[in-house]
Amino acid sequence: MIVVLSSGVSLRDKASIVRFIEQNGGRLLVSELGEVTHIGLVDEAARALAPQIETMPGVAMIRSETPPYPQVSREHRMGDTIVDVGRVSIGGTEVVVIAGPCSVESADQIATIARGVAGAGARMLRGGAFKPRTSPYSFQGLGAEGLALLAAAGSETGLPVVTEIVAPEDTELVTAQADMLQIGARNMSNFRLLSEMGAQPRPVLLKRGIASTIEELLLAAEYVVSAGNSRVVLCERGIRTFETATRNTFDVSAVPVLKRETHLPVIVDPSHAAGDRSLVSSLAAAGVAAGADGVLVEVHNDPEAALSDGPQSLTIPGFAEMMTKLRAVAVAVGRTLGETVG
Repeated sequence: MIVVLSSGVSLRDKASIVRFIEQNGGRLLVSELGEVTHIGLVDEAARALAPQIETMPGVAMIRSETPPYPQVSREHRMGDTIVDVGRVSIGGTEVVVIAGPCSVESADQIATIARGVAGAGARMLRGGAFKPRTSPYSFQGLGAEGLALLAAAGSETGLPVVTEIVAPEDTELVTAQADMLQIGARNMSNFRLLSEMGAQPRPVLLKRGIASTIEELLLAAEYVVSAGNSRVVLCERGIRTFETATRNTFDVSAVPVLKRETHLPVIVDPSHAAGDRSLVSSLAAAGVAAGADGVLVEVHNDPEAALSDGPQSLTIPGFAEMMTKLRAVAVAVGRTLGETVG
């Protein structure tokens, strides 16, 4: 529910409305959209005050049909949110490429990959230290050791690092060494973990669940933002359909839909969508063409020997080739993409 104030409302009347809601125990959000002020009535206590608010000076109208995710919606903020991760900004004119292995396996492995992707223009380094796997017998990651190796590789190359957090009790450990915290597809509906991320000082990368709607993804983001952390980046990584030609179905339409519905940055993960490295470059290009603010890809120095997700991991030369293609697409849609180093 949104209270729309008159275009010429006085500061006194505006303050009176806000004070009335707060004094009666309601939560609100104030947005300045051009010359018009919107006051979002967030909780039931605030919405119950609507009949009284409607008669107050300065109120033009009350709209009852509003998105169920008020803080991440375009109605709350028309401009795009830019999320800073170290020296990298996601959501601006640059398409940010985040690359690295599915899992950190050794010091040599992550260091080699970090140097390779940094040299080809990647702006951030990804890598899993804690890996939630479908099978209990699959490689689960190196845990704290892998996290330390990832942080060291990021420090050496100057790349901010993002890694997945799978349990609230790991928060302190992961936050101390990662620049960005990832909520994976399997945990998109882990509401306790989402709320915990809302209390953290690190930006959050939130992946869409494999069977989740766009609205459910935005509601998951609302959990994080409503708990106090507005630095959220959404990731479309493919959804499960009846199609078996690819690991998942890359929902490229999700990119423009999300850009319409929310002010948060949106990136794509073509690796998990495809499950096949030969398709990753094309899907990444489609995502950039559709308006994605970034691309998250898996890269390995020896994919055939990878402990997880080898078939969908690009080689380092393959990653460099993809970056050449993405630069051309980025320029075509009026954006830029990281340059090669050295």
